[in-house]
Amino acid sequence: MRKSKTLATWLALVGGAVGAHRFYLRGLRDPLAWLHPLLALPGYVGVLRMQQLGQDDRLAWALIPLLGLSLCIALLSGIVYGLTPDERWDARHNPGAGPSKPSGWAAVIGVVVCLLVGGTALMATIAFSAQRYFESQASSSE
Repeated sequence: MRKSKTLATWLALVGGAVGAHRFYLRGLRDPLAWLHPLLALPGYVGVLRMQQLGQDDRLAWALIPLLGLSLCIALLSGIVYGLTPDERWDARHNPGAGPSKPSGWAAVIGVVVCLLVGGTALMATIAFSAQRYFESQASSSE
């Protein structure tokens, strides 16, 4: 079955936090694909804890950056997939399948959206983590 570069890019964007792009490309036996939900689900639990218990929940502080990390890794993968030349993509993911049609604008638009969302997720994760770290340092020195 031919693997689509455009579909892999958009799967990284839409379902990357649970590893949909890696499952699509490498199947259910890919150990790195299983790491995505192992990072994202505790992070999502952290988000739920913060919504229910408020911003003082220290466990949520530790869990939420895991979700951001999972998103950033997935979106970086989507950028790499979308920017891979078609010939190299086919050599790696479609060996012996013959030449494919060019990926077109859908892959480029997917890369742009991955870059936008990924940059936002990265900056939010860094800002959240830094804020919580400095708040914990300030409260421990009192």
